[in-house]
Amino acid sequence: MKNLFITSAFLVLLFASCDSNDSDNNDSTQVPELTLVTSSNTSGKITYTDLLATAPMVKSFNIASLDAEGISYDSTTDAVIVASRTNNKLETYSGIKSAAKAGTENLTVSLSSLTGEFTNARETAVSGDIVVVAQDQLASNGMLNKFFVYKKTAANFSLLKTFTTDFKLWGIHINGNDLYAVADLTGDLVYFKDYMSNASGAITATKRVSIAGLTRSHGITYSASDDVMILTDVASAASGTDGGLIVIKNFSTVFSATMSGGTIALMNQIRVYGPNSTLGNPVDVAYDSVTKKIYVAERLNAGGQVLTFNNPTMTGDFAPVNVRAEAGVTSIFIVRK
Repeated sequence: MKNLFITSAFLVLLFASCDSNDSDNNDSTQVPELTLVTSSNTSGKITYTDLLATAPMVKSFNIASLDAEGISYDSTTDAVIVASRTNNKLETYSGIKSAAKAGTENLTVSLSSLTGEFTNARETAVSGDIVVVAQDQLASNGMLNKFFVYKKTAANFSLLKTFTTDFKLWGIHINGNDLYAVADLTGDLVYFKDYMSNASGAITATKRVSIAGLTRSHGITYSASDDVMILTDVASAASGTDGGLIVIKNFSTVFSATMSGGTIALMNQIRVYGPNSTLGNPVDVAYDSVTKKIYVAERLNAGGQVLTFNNPTMTGDFAPVNVRAEAGVTSIFIVRK
C-alpha cells in the first residue's frame, strides 16, 4: 500500500472523484496541488498521494474506522472526510500533509457527526461546507434509502435535512445546486434539481433515465468544465471480468435531450469493457479535467486496486496505464488547485 506508482507514464500524468469529484479548480495564484486519496472497507487505512511530486509515493494512515466509504479531501484545510461504516458517522482527519512528511502512521479523529444518524453509508458528495451521505437500505436502518445532508462547522457536522428515496443508493455527485445519484441494482441515473429547496422527507426525482448497456452502476463523477459524465458498471458482483466504464461526453446536451423515463443510447456513450481493462467491480471513479485521466477504485480484482486510464476517445477494451494494489479500496477522490 506504500508502493511507488510504478509506470513511468504516470509520472507525467498529473484527477477528481468520488463521487463526486472533478478537479476543475485552477487558481493560478495558488501553489499547484494534485492530491489523490482513497479509503478501504477492510484495512482500516486511508491513503494520500501528492501526484505532483517528482516521484509520487503512496502514504498510508491508520484511522479509527476499519470500514470507510465516501472519502473526500480539502486541500485548503488539509483534511480528509470519510463516512465511517464502522462507527456510523462522518469523521474528519486533519493535518494530512504534515503527517505524510513526518512519516506518521496513525491519525486521530478531529471532528465527527453524531454516531448512528446513518448506517450502511455508501458514498458522500461534498460542495463547500455541505456534505451529503448516501445511506443504502439495511435492516439496521429500517430498510430506508436516504440522503443525509450535513453542514460542516468548526465544531461539528450539523444535520440539516434528510431525504428518503424509492430506489437503492450508491454513488452520488453534487453539481452546483443539483444532485445526481445512481440507482443501485439498475443502470439508471437519477437527477434532483435544486435538491436543497426540498423539505425533509420523501424526495421526488426531477428526472430519471436509463443508460443503455449498463447493468449495475456504482461510481459516478461529472466534470462541468469538460461536460463529461463518467459512470462505472460493476455488473455481476461475483465476476471479476464484466465491469466497465461509461463516458458520456457533451453530457448536458445529451441529458437534456433525454426525457424522464427515457434511455441514453449506446451511440452517446464511450465504453471501456473487456479483459484488458481489468474492471470487475469498479465501485468508485474520479476524473482530472487537466490531464484527462480517469481513476477507478476496483474492489474485486486482486483484493482491491487503484486503476488509472487515459480518457478514451472511442469504445474499446483498453488497459489501464497504471495499476497499484489497494486492499479493500472503496472510494477514490482527487482534488486539483
